[in-house]
Amino acid sequence: MSTVFFVGAGPGAADLLTLRAARILGEVDIVIWARSLVDPEVLTHAPQAEQIPSDDKTFDDVLAVYKRAAEEGLDVARVHSGDPTLYGTLHEQLGACRALGLDTVIVPGVSSLSAAAASLGQELTVPDVSQSLIITRRAQRTNMPANEQLQAMAAHGTTMALFLSVRRPRELQQDLLDGGYAPDTPTAVVYKASWPDEIVFRCRLDELGVRIREEKITTQALVLLGPALGDGAGAGQSHVYDPGYGHRYRRLGAPSRYKKKRA
Repeated sequence: MSTVFFVGAGPGAADLLTLRAARILGEVDIVIWARSLVDPEVLTHAPQAEQIPSDDKTFDDVLAVYKRAAEEGLDVARVHSGDPTLYGTLHEQLGACRALGLDTVIVPGVSSLSAAAASLGQELTVPDVSQSLIITRRAQRTNMPANEQLQAMAAHGTTMALFLSVRRPRELQQDLLDGGYAPDTPTAVVYKASWPDEIVFRCRLDELGVRIREEKITTQALVLLGPALGDGAGAGQSHVYDPGYGHRYRRLGAPSRYKKKRA
């Protein structure tokens, strides 16, 4: 059975490709990739493969490649930026491949969210400050389900990461304020995380629209905001490293039943 591998190419930097992804790229017959989102250096792992750009193709055009693979017994790597399971247009491709009798395998990739946090030097879950992260987007050309409107998500007040949401930055800012975030909520924008032309800046939420316009960012950017992006005030220490916290690899502070065994 021919296989279509949905390969996460990572956020941009070619050396953030996983070892598994590199191995699969070196074995398949066809690579389909988006020139606008994936570093061409990634394709150096696939010199043997037919390389087909996807950014000028419709879904039906890509489906035709999958049909050919099924008929000719070919393996395909469909290369997605970041991780293919996050905003990767994956579900319709999986359904189409399975209908053609193709096996499918998802190869995880480093998300642009991870790369953005790294560029900020930022942990997104901070003890006693923020232990929840909402990953979402603003409704633009793509509608949002009725129970996932941005204002409703903002009402939780937790740390939030917004994909695909910078095209109308003033409206984005207002939605977040209307949802309940304070004007001085710490906010950051990372454009093209891990690429050579990456842009990173921090601001208050009420400055977000102006700052995005000043940087002329209209796509390929993540917006992060919320308590975890603050100055760390009120942050506690993780219990994992607390000397009074025991577990099976560190018996300090272990329950009495362990102490009896050790005695």
